[in-house]
Amino acid sequence: MAPFVSLNSLNERRTNLGAQCVSIPRAFRIDAHAGSNKGPMLTEPQPTQGPPAPKSPLKNPIMYSSLALLAVLLYVLWIFFSRWQENRQFQRHASEERSQKQLDADRQTIDQLGGKELAIQSFYASAGEVHRGETVQLCYGVANAKTVKLEPQDNPVWPSYNRCVEVAPKKDTTYTLTIQDADGHTQTQTLDIKVK
Repeated sequence: MAPFVSLNSLNERRTNLGAQCVSIPRAFRIDAHAGSNKGPMLTEPQPTQGPPAPKSPLKNPIMYSSLALLAVLLYVLWIFFSRWQENRQFQRHASEERSQKQLDADRQTIDQLGGKELAIQSFYASAGEVHRGETVQLCYGVANAKTVKLEPQDNPVWPSYNRCVEVAPKKDTTYTLTIQDADGHTQTQTLDIKVK
């Protein structure tokens, strides 16, 4: 605690010093109640303890760092997604081109070999029994067909002397191959695949 100095003692010192002047520092204040016997006293002001001033969120460096990291993360994720999507489109386009080339080659072969009778020359599977989740190749060969359907499956099929498609049955499945010629005549053949 700061020492108390009475005004009387300051006045005495001032008169004793003669021409010299004693000034009271501004940091002190006069407290009339501090020394009731000796008169008013000079006391050092006590710092006030109020609530701390609220910090502005705009002055927080962690917020700016977090925003910068989030922006970088979003940019990197966008790059990965766009490259993945481009790769997928490229693979799909390449697959479609391969299928179209094979279709053209098969049509050309059918036209060269000719023949007049509509026929399913072959329809078989690479395995008659598979485990759940495994794939199997279904292969067929037809003559003089204009359209070909192989159900149930989603791969594109067309008239060919030798074409295989990959299927993944989830349960015992009967696949049906149906062909039709230009005159509307049809032929059908079935094939069973067992799933363990």
